[in-house]
Amino acid sequence: MTENMVCAGAVNAVKEVWEERIKKHSEDVKREKEFQHKLVKIWEERVSFTRLKEKVTREEGRVILKIEKEEWKTLPSSLLKLNQLQEWQLHRTGLLKIPEFIGRFQHLIVLDLSRNTISEIPRGIGLLTRLQELILSYNKIKTVPKELSNCASLEKLELAVNRDICDLPPELSKLLKLTHLDLSMNHFSTIPLAVLNMPALEWLDLGSNRLEHLPDAIERMQNLHTLWLQRNEIACLPETISNMKNLETLVLSNNKLQNIPVYMEEMKNLRFVNFRDNPLKLEVTFPPREGTDGEEEQELFGLQFMHTYIQESQRTGDQVNCLPTLPTTIGSNGRN
Repeated sequence: MTENMVCAGAVNAVKEVWEERIKKHSEDVKREKEFQHKLVKIWEERVSFTRLKEKVTREEGRVILKIEKEEWKTLPSSLLKLNQLQEWQLHRTGLLKIPEFIGRFQHLIVLDLSRNTISEIPRGIGLLTRLQELILSYNKIKTVPKELSNCASLEKLELAVNRDICDLPPELSKLLKLTHLDLSMNHFSTIPLAVLNMPALEWLDLGSNRLEHLPDAIERMQNLHTLWLQRNEIACLPETISNMKNLETLVLSNNKLQNIPVYMEEMKNLRFVNFRDNPLKLEVTFPPREGTDGEEEQELFGLQFMHTYIQESQRTGDQVNCLPTLPTTIGSNGRN
């Protein structure tokens, strides 16, 4: 009995020693793999950083990172060594995301990441207080963070052809220097309140959205000189549009307008309008002119057309006022 116990004890001791050796060996192998992985990562980071440095140029005194048609699905953290960059131009790289450390590039003036596959804008974007241009068109963005309103120097924002953006946070009305906004080819059914309240906005494209009407509050955009609304579902124009005294260009092609309201005659600063491809009730024709080129033909649906149409509708008594629009906190969006 005693001998059996001694043998069992010896076996257990050997087993424990063996298991401890196996465990230690496994841990050593794991550490070695982790070490090798770190070495590979460091090496890859160095290679990536070397490639990035080769893409840095200087143009007109500005330090620019320029990459076109090269695969860069992610950007390495080593990019932080180039935090003096003033402009990023990364196009058709397959970039999946804007790095979380973007806020550390305090010298950025232009961030152009159009034609990639970016799905979201990080909140850290709000740390870029010197940023003047943010161009994210042709991506897969669905929402815009309210932190973007902290980019106090922003003058140009392009979010065209992201397809699924349907609203903007009201905080964006704090962008006091924003003059250029492109929201075309998205999913807007109303003009966001943030847009109506942007004080400096001069150029707005809401073409190819799902706008069915324009809000009475559209008159708030007193500095707007260019408004693109082509390819929407707009059936009527609010009377307040006539109060947009600085509006020079108004594109309404491919909508559902049946009439041109008489109050548009009050818009004395209009230089170009386009009513092409609307189901207008009246037919207005002009005498043929020799040497009519494409531009002149397009003008047949332009300013002269508008004035003639209004005069004809008044003569025939076919002028129809719009139905009341929705509350001013609701609006619409679109582009050609």
